[in-house]
Amino acid sequence: MSGAVAGPGERVPADRLEIRGSAWLERVAGGVLPHRLPARCRTRMPDGFARMVDEQGAAVRIRLRTAAGRVVVRGRPIATRLVGGPPPGDLVWDVVRDAPLGDVAPVRSTSTGTDLLDPASGDVRRTVGEVVEVVAQLPGAGRLRDVEIWLPVDAAVVLRDVEADAPIHPPSPVSAPRWVHHGSSISQGAGAASPTTTWPAVAARAAGLDLVNLGMSGNAMLDPYVAGAIRDSGADVVSLEVGINVVNRDCLRERTFGPALHGMLDTIRSGLPSVPVVVISPLLCPLVEDVPGPTYFDPDRGRFATHGRADDRADGRLDLRRIRALVHEVVAVRDDPALQHLDGRALWGEADEAAAPWSDAMHPDPAAHREIGRRFAEVLVSVSPTPAGRGSTSDAPVR
Repeated sequence: MSGAVAGPGERVPADRLEIRGSAWLERVAGGVLPHRLPARCRTRMPDGFARMVDEQGAAVRIRLRTAAGRVVVRGRPIATRLVGGPPPGDLVWDVVRDAPLGDVAPVRSTSTGTDLLDPASGDVRRTVGEVVEVVAQLPGAGRLRDVEIWLPVDAAVVLRDVEADAPIHPPSPVSAPRWVHHGSSISQGAGAASPTTTWPAVAARAAGLDLVNLGMSGNAMLDPYVAGAIRDSGADVVSLEVGINVVNRDCLRERTFGPALHGMLDTIRSGLPSVPVVVISPLLCPLVEDVPGPTYFDPDRGRFATHGRADDRADGRLDLRRIRALVHEVVAVRDDPALQHLDGRALWGEADEAAAPWSDAMHPDPAAHREIGRRFAEVLVSVSPTPAGRGSTSDAPVR
């Protein structure tokens, strides 16, 4: 990010900012683009869809320390649009005053760029638009405090610069244990009201953990490159939400799912031999509880539907009930005291569905995100280590 002087009304030098939750920053035309997975993963990704979600900002936040009353972030947001679907709406950013646990003020911005996604082929056509300004108002100017600006969960943002009306200082060190979470669009934050109200963000704030969110919409496929990223992440606790994308894209079968999950756990354990790992099997989703995928979005109904049939299970295709059984079997045979299986229906189950069904049949609504996060926070508290004194060196080197 550009700038050389941290005086009133001037741009902030990058060495006084931290981009947390990002593995690296790619230099692109007009600024830098955060990526949540390491650079080496790019050549392993199968298509534009996987590369697109890597660039989206779930739990990526700009950290700084200031007594300013106003901070401005300038960048080019790039939101997703499905082929044949409506244009994307406004994007939501969150400003955390007195970070990490202070009050939160959402800020909306337009999206001037578009990633046009064909989910069937994985092709993405990107249009980069104009620069927008996101203004963080900070009541109580004159008092030095840490501030976090959380990027939208469902858009890439080419960050250009940051400007403040008072000097900017490097943020305070982060001492909270690092929680690395991988999962589907449910984990990335689809359906949440704002970046800090996705269920992983709710759980992290409640449990006092430093979140790295590797929720990858449509791409939680037990990929080896993701396993390697988690292995090398320096995590103090790990969780994996697995299964729903496997059904949605019908990409693994009875023969391959268990070995693939074992392979991911083997890779993680090769670098994190004793870190607590929680494997979360699918949350309740009536659409594919007893019927396999592949699933698709039906624009006429505004809901997801499935092409699968119940008798497809005879061919080894998987529904959620079978995947939960397989996850349980994999965890049980590993004889690993730091590994546990959490049935996803403990986070969202039959009673929850009866009381408040998800509007699109696939993703939690805002209230469901908050409840799931509250429940998982209790799990995190039970397995997490005490703060390890981790420094706040940015996770995001510029390349």
